[in-house]
Amino acid sequence: MIKVVIIGAGNVATHLYHCFNQAMEFNVVQVFNRNKDHLDFVEDPAKRNSDLSKIAEADLYLIAIKDEAIEDLSIKLKVKKGIVAHTSGSQDMNTLATFENYGVFYPLQTFSKTKAVDFKEIPICLEANSEPNLEFLKKAASIISDKIFEVNSEQRRALHLSAVFVNNFSNHLFALAEDYCKQNQLPFEILRPLIKETVSKIETLDPYSAQTGPALRNDQKTIAAHLEMLDEDNKKIYTILTESIQKLHGKKL
Repeated sequence: MIKVVIIGAGNVATHLYHCFNQAMEFNVVQVFNRNKDHLDFVEDPAKRNSDLSKIAEADLYLIAIKDEAIEDLSIKLKVKKGIVAHTSGSQDMNTLATFENYGVFYPLQTFSKTKAVDFKEIPICLEANSEPNLEFLKKAASIISDKIFEVNSEQRRALHLSAVFVNNFSNHLFALAEDYCKQNQLPFEILRPLIKETVSKIETLDPYSAQTGPALRNDQKTIAAHLEMLDEDNKKIYTILTESIQKLHGKKL
């Protein structure tokens, strides 16, 4: 059984806790967070810890905190054995170079505490400072996921940036569309099938080939009409995205 300590109480830490806690191959011996009040998701109160000097011994320490706090915590964290890995998509593995055994355990997914996820479908990107440590991380990751990838720090940063485009930016556009629907007394529900089909389509088509719309068709009349309907901020977004689509597909605005 692999003993695990999870450091953090945010979205990623919460989901990792529930996932590991349900797997027979793992024993989550402790979850640390500076504010103990945020650890109410940990079932056993005895496993909640807010004192960094009282970190339990484990085989795997997963640091799932804000990127900017990882380096500072790694300096203060004292472990006698085990592998220390962070879950960040953008931080270099060597941020943890103060430890003898360290690596990265990056689950590439968007996490919200109230939304359950299937870890078997989540890609886990791994990196380690030695081959034995990498093999250990692969063993641990393969218990909870069917999608394991060995990715170095530079590749992971590129992957994280790509993820911002496909997840964070696209979701922001959904939010803008929902707001625009509300302004016009329209239920956002009408757009949900379109969103689902847009995502579903790239299961069989590459995104370039799946592109449709007035920008691709160079439909100047529709583009002009849309711009007239938007406020200045959204007009800028619409124009930038239209120009980007047309540049990628070799057209002119």
